[in-house]
Amino acid sequence: MSSCLGAISAHMAGAVAATRRGLMFEPEMKVQAMTIESLDDKTAAEAFRRLVHHLRHRTDAQNVDLMGLAGFCRNCLADWVAEADGTLDKAQAREIIYGMPQDEWKARYQTEATDEQLARMKASVAKNAQ
Repeated sequence: MSSCLGAISAHMAGAVAATRRGLMFEPEMKVQAMTIESLDDKTAAEAFRRLVHHLRHRTDAQNVDLMGLAGFCRNCLADWVAEADGTLDKAQAREIIYGMPQDEWKARYQTEATDEQLARMKASVAKNAQ
């Protein structure tokens, strides 16, 4: 009996040490990796809305800069919404993303793109095709 207790104690000590190191040691337990496809729609929709609200708040983040860094911008996001919905035109989808008509947003917040910004955007967009 004492050898069983010793084995259990050793196992528990190992599990505690692994947990302290940020690891979860359970040899019997199989962990399934989360993927974007396995994310439930409610969670995905909430995260999407948070992204849209964030972009509406951060009017200083110009579309040309977003394109230069990430290869997508508010217009891309709106185009994806229109494609997913199937009934919205580009103007309607862009109003959803911008929170106002796109022309109004551009007049209020858009600045003239520099040659450097345009070059970064061109290089970044080329990565989208890879």
